[in-house]
Amino acid sequence: MTSLAHEVSEDPSTRLDPEGAGIVTVRPAAETLTLQKLPYFVGISQATAGAKGISMNRVVIPPGGTAEPHFHRDYETAIYLLKGRVETRYGPGLRQSVINEAGDFIFIPPGVPHQPFNLDPDEPAYALVARNDPNEQENVVLYNPTPEES
Repeated sequence: MTSLAHEVSEDPSTRLDPEGAGIVTVRPAAETLTLQKLPYFVGISQATAGAKGISMNRVVIPPGGTAEPHFHRDYETAIYLLKGRVETRYGPGLRQSVINEAGDFIFIPPGVPHQPFNLDPDEPAYALVARNDPNEQENVVLYNPTPEES
């Protein structure tokens, strides 16, 4: 029996199997710093797996750390908080807030400004982030509230 599964190495030329059909496994070996200024471990994306409509990554929010305020142009975001307690400020002027903890699923609609904060000063927070955007960082827009929004 021939296995359709294969692993992806750091060499992008080996990311897809020769037949072009099968399962792709990605084991990120190094973090990537994002526009949001958080360490990401890129999992599934167009670049790593040939994805056409989705990306999925692991994000780390350092102890007491935060992301840059941002939004995702035209794309939905789904987050599963693996470990930690995170406050996310969101909406115009980032005036609204929600606190999530490990085990929570979080949905952020397209275009909603948000900024997560790790509430633990000693431990990192970990989350899986999925987006219906295979290019992951191409549609991230940094957000700076205008004076009338604040």
